[in-house]
Amino acid sequence: MKRTKLVNLMLCAFFVAIAAILAQIQIPIGTVPVNFVHIAIFMSAALLGKWWGSLSMLVYVLLGAAGTPVFSGFLGGISIIAGPTGGFIVGYILCAFVTGLVIEKLGCRIVPLIVAILLGWVVTYIPGLLWFMYVTGTPSFLSALLWCFVPFIPGDVIKSVLCIVLIPRLRPLVAKRAETKAG
Repeated sequence: MKRTKLVNLMLCAFFVAIAAILAQIQIPIGTVPVNFVHIAIFMSAALLGKWWGSLSMLVYVLLGAAGTPVFSGFLGGISIIAGPTGGFIVGYILCAFVTGLVIEKLGCRIVPLIVAILLGWVVTYIPGLLWFMYVTGTPSFLSALLWCFVPFIPGDVIKSVLCIVLIPRLRPLVAKRAETKAG
């Protein structure tokens, strides 16, 4: 049985809330702390698909841009999107879409899941780094990598491994519960 639009909307709202919560769990490593919002992004993409997963992240970004304090550090507002981390935040939408697309095309086994998550990171980091360079006047892509990518690699690996372990276990449960609620 296929999930109804209402069930998909409820799941989208759930992942918006999860993203807002996980954005607040932080590990301070410098100017920008590591947060756990990508867990919600990857989970929404894998469990809802490319369209519903990216819709949930679009709603998350729009709520934050409108001033709801859903971003890391209980921040919100268009100034956060216009600031140095705005490209990463907008990249969340692309991340959910690309991750969901790859999973839909290749499946949810371990290797395709690794590929999907890696591509999700790429489409988060590219606009994030380019926007960071623009806003801060960082002179080179290498400098931006050293500031905004290298320090985050260990945390990104941990988040990725957690998602790779959890997603295959949660997909059947979410599908079964969604079908039960839809029926």
